[in-house]
Amino acid sequence: MKYHFLCPDQLIPTEEVDPDRVEILEAQILQTGYWTVPIMVEKDELLVMDGHHRLCVARRLQLTAVPVFMLSYDLVRVEGWRSGETITPEKIFAMARSGGKFPFKTTRHIVDAPLPSCMVPLERLRPDWPTTHASFATAGAGASL
Repeated sequence: MKYHFLCPDQLIPTEEVDPDRVEILEAQILQTGYWTVPIMVEKDELLVMDGHHRLCVARRLQLTAVPVFMLSYDLVRVEGWRSGETITPEKIFAMARSGGKFPFKTTRHIVDAPLPSCMVPLERLRPDWPTTHASFATAGAGASL
């Protein structure tokens, strides 16, 4: 599976985040200097399936691009994290269209096969990096623009 690069402002979050988790994740990303886990998004509406905390970090760091997997609900199962809670793709779309967000850790998106990681230097995701640069997609990583 290939990842693509999208502007964080294009992505639509559907869940709240834990501010403490965002701070920890931001520190980890800054310490390594690499973006290593693409954000899972629904391919047509660009709704975040998995990666709300990473999206928040990308916006805090003012990144102009982030690696994303563009998926459909034909390939991704969705469940609720809480017992007795039924979450469906239709509920997620409805929440996004209403402008609201589910509470932190409401939806759980599951893919049958593990998705690959990436190793994109943060410098390539910053505003001053030319996105048309030929080496923007890391060689061998399955990236595409």
